[in-house]
Amino acid sequence: MAAYEIIFGVVLIILSILLVVLVLLQEGNSKGLSGAIAGGAETFFGKNKGRTMEAKLVKLTKYIGIAFFVLALAAKIIITIF
Repeated sequence: MAAYEIIFGVVLIILSILLVVLVLLQEGNSKGLSGAIAGGAETFFGKNKGRTMEAKLVKLTKYIGIAFFVLALAAKIIITIF
């Protein structure tokens, strides 16, 4: 086993664990009927604070997902060539 295979493997494992953690940290989009009724009770500042943190998590999840996909493709191509 070559060194680059080990490096690709370790980085892919780290990215996959990070991706799972980021997905689990995000809130669900469907709050049901209780979310529609209780949604009017939230303050303006509370909504914006939640949206910014949620937006950051969504962006970070997208970037980590793209990096995982690109690295997996690159690892497959490089391992196939060598």
